[in-house]
Amino acid sequence: MRPGAAGSPSAQELTNRSASLASLTTKFQTASGINVSSRPVRQKLNEDDSVVPVDSHGFKQYDTLDAIHMDRMMSKVKSWVQDPQSFMLSQGLSVQESSVFSLIVEGFLIFNYGPLNELFDKRYFLQIPYETCKLRRSSRVYVPPDPVGYFDGHVWPMYLKNRKEMENMVQDLVFLDGNQKREDLLATVYKDIQQMFTAG
Repeated sequence: MRPGAAGSPSAQELTNRSASLASLTTKFQTASGINVSSRPVRQKLNEDDSVVPVDSHGFKQYDTLDAIHMDRMMSKVKSWVQDPQSFMLSQGLSVQESSVFSLIVEGFLIFNYGPLNELFDKRYFLQIPYETCKLRRSSRVYVPPDPVGYFDGHVWPMYLKNRKEMENMVQDLVFLDGNQKREDLLATVYKDIQQMFTAG
């Protein structure tokens, strides 16, 4: 997502700026295990855990739009779109005069929320098979921990449901293989985004 292009930066300029100037990442938890943020501004999810609905099996429904404060995230994103420099400064981030601004919104369900989805210039979806997802999920430590059967009884079925809804809503998703090396994935996305800035 970008507010407008102020010249086309070279690959080296984008690389040099990425850590401190060029992007703001709204960081959410994903099944991919890949974190591309360099200076994240984190949104708090589920500040009041009691508002998270429970399904018929007693599993908390964290994988629904109702469990995420999308209105708060939209407010932040809109503030950034209106004036990225002022927004960055308000978050305590430094900005150089020649900055090229881009916003990376990363997380689950971001493509399932229509108002947010309409703002994106590019959409990437990391996909991994069931076995890889279950292995990665089991290696994480949650507080409180996942109850027995939570992955198979809730996480994976909700992933399939949400993915189907997303695919029905969004036509221009670029699917990436989450089993590829992180460097290869980043290089693919970086090249695509650089072409967008060059063309714009």
